[in-house]
Amino acid sequence: MTVVDSRGSEPGRRSNGGSAVEEADWLAAERSAAPGTLLAPGVGEPSTPIGSTMSSVDTSVGAGVVDLGAGRGPSWLDSWLAENAQRVVAWRRHIHAYPELSRAEHETTAFLAERLTRAGLKPEVLPVGTGLVCDIGEHRPGTRTVALRADIDALPLTEATGLPYASTVDGVAHACGHDAHTTVALGAALALAAAPELPGRVRMIFQPAEEVMPGGALDVLAAGALDGVDRIFGLHCDPRLPVGQIGTRVGAITSASDLLELRLTSPGGHTSRPHLTADLVHALGTVITGLPTLLSRRVDPRTGTVLTWGAVHAGEAPNAIPQDGVLTGTLRTGDRDTWAKLEPLVHELVHSLLSPLGVGFDLHHRRGVPPVVNDAESTELFRAGIEAGLGEQALASTPQSSGGEDFGWYLEHVPGSFARLGVHSGSGRVKDLHQPTFALDERALLVGVRAMVHTALLTLQD
Repeated sequence: MTVVDSRGSEPGRRSNGGSAVEEADWLAAERSAAPGTLLAPGVGEPSTPIGSTMSSVDTSVGAGVVDLGAGRGPSWLDSWLAENAQRVVAWRRHIHAYPELSRAEHETTAFLAERLTRAGLKPEVLPVGTGLVCDIGEHRPGTRTVALRADIDALPLTEATGLPYASTVDGVAHACGHDAHTTVALGAALALAAAPELPGRVRMIFQPAEEVMPGGALDVLAAGALDGVDRIFGLHCDPRLPVGQIGTRVGAITSASDLLELRLTSPGGHTSRPHLTADLVHALGTVITGLPTLLSRRVDPRTGTVLTWGAVHAGEAPNAIPQDGVLTGTLRTGDRDTWAKLEPLVHELVHSLLSPLGVGFDLHHRRGVPPVVNDAESTELFRAGIEAGLGEQALASTPQSSGGEDFGWYLEHVPGSFARLGVHSGSGRVKDLHQPTFALDERALLVGVRAMVHTALLTLQD
């Protein structure tokens, strides 16, 4: 299919204006990529640029790391991974080197569409212009449809890994592992397309804009991409889990995440005469300390509700009471019902704190994403798929995170489950998500492919 790039200028320009999708380079690279095992980070050094005319980027793949689930079948999956393992890693390195911000993932979308189309599939770009949906297999009476979702956007952050395939885009990096999520889904899609027969339909969702609220999942839903889907599954990198393990959990695995912006106003005045005005800085301090405390007495602590302030700005001079100030932070909860009640409650509590102090206020409560609450039956299917594809030793539990993830929007419509993909190599310190130094063990890519393929197969047969 043809993907038309109609964008104008975008933030995060490439350092020399090179294209992220060069068909001639990719064809040559894939012809030269011999089947074999993969490299873990820091084991050997790649030598040949892949996927772009940009000479400063090295995305080639050496040999050395085994497929951790090799031989567990089905035979067509083992064969596909043996033949395409190096390509999978090369895809991830290419996507990593050319990250794109939320709602600007045009070249990433084109790259995915080209790979899927070459396999005989018919991907459809979302109406918003980035992200795509692609069906594999046929939906027949009495059969199921299972969706596998990956997010494709990067973060506005400068990479500091020093990898030969590090980001080439100023101020943009895949520091949350979305390049790995995308690659796992692409590998799963092409492996499933090579299956002799599927007992139903698999819908691949390559979603844009997960990193911005309220999330690109709403674009997917608006396009009707979840229509007819029986269950949905997703993975997210976890640098605290060792490679080869996948963490699952029934119930809430992430939290709802809202943004709060509180603007205060005062007539201002001299600090020697606070009794003649409204002391705006004192009022800010009252909210900073008082609101989290009041929330802890009005909300069930078992919901994991937490308010944390991130920034406060007011005034310039030490002897002047300012006329305005701004306080911003995040409000998170792991309980869906509590999330629905927080906005009016927060407004009530802010009003009660500020009304004696004489300042004016404007509270902007921006609701973000709901918590991801895993369905018990879907989670059991996910665990069975992980065990079938990788063995019992791959199963791990995972705690609830206070982080937000827009996968929760899908679970408002269909049952599903979200899991944590271990990416730590087992040596060295943990390199956390959303940090300039985040890196992962690339063996996790094939682990993810196996888990997603087996989970899809079991769900279709269930």
